[in-house]
Amino acid sequence: MTAISTVASTSGASSVSNALDKTEIASNFTTFLQLLTTQLKNQNPLDPLDTNQFTQQLVEFAQVEQQMKSNDQLTSLVSLEKSAVASTALNYVGATVVVDGSTSQLTNGSAVWNLNVTKPSTATITIKDSTGQNAFTGTVAVNPGTQTFTWNGLGNDGRAWPDGSYTLTATAVDTSGQSVGISTEVQATVDSVDLTQDPPQLSINGQGYTLDKIKRIIRTSS
Repeated sequence: MTAISTVASTSGASSVSNALDKTEIASNFTTFLQLLTTQLKNQNPLDPLDTNQFTQQLVEFAQVEQQMKSNDQLTSLVSLEKSAVASTALNYVGATVVVDGSTSQLTNGSAVWNLNVTKPSTATITIKDSTGQNAFTGTVAVNPGTQTFTWNGLGNDGRAWPDGSYTLTATAVDTSGQSVGISTEVQATVDSVDLTQDPPQLSINGQGYTLDKIKRIIRTSS
């Protein structure tokens, strides 16, 4: 609530400042034109005033006015872009997406991750709960590309772990024992969007992600 109030106050102060600047420039420009008109009316016909300086000042006033209009237009464009991004982010709520990550939700005895390697390998999997306690350790064969790893929620001692957030870490070696790069993805539903962040943050498995982190959208069949 404090952050929202601060943003609103800053935005309001900026708007008031811009309005005051415009009013002051308009007043100065009007005063300048009145002075110029008065001097031109009362100039000596035999010794007319040099209008070069007046012309230069008119040009400067015009340039300032145009710059302020350009700033207003840029501000409007930025506002429209932010609104478009916010609308796009809201459309993701309820959608099933895939993002780079290692934290998945164990629900009804099932937690799913995607594993990616470039060559046939053996991966060592370690899964920990939200407190950092080791829940499961094991090895699994992985092939080049993306494949799914599903954990049934059972620890190495056969104990069923409760539903919640679990983090998977993985290392992999090829058939010759050389280390192989392995990455993890999570597939989950976007449950909410934080529009107070810039850019907006999608909440996925309790973690915040920006729109550019979305790798795929999964369309579920009805």
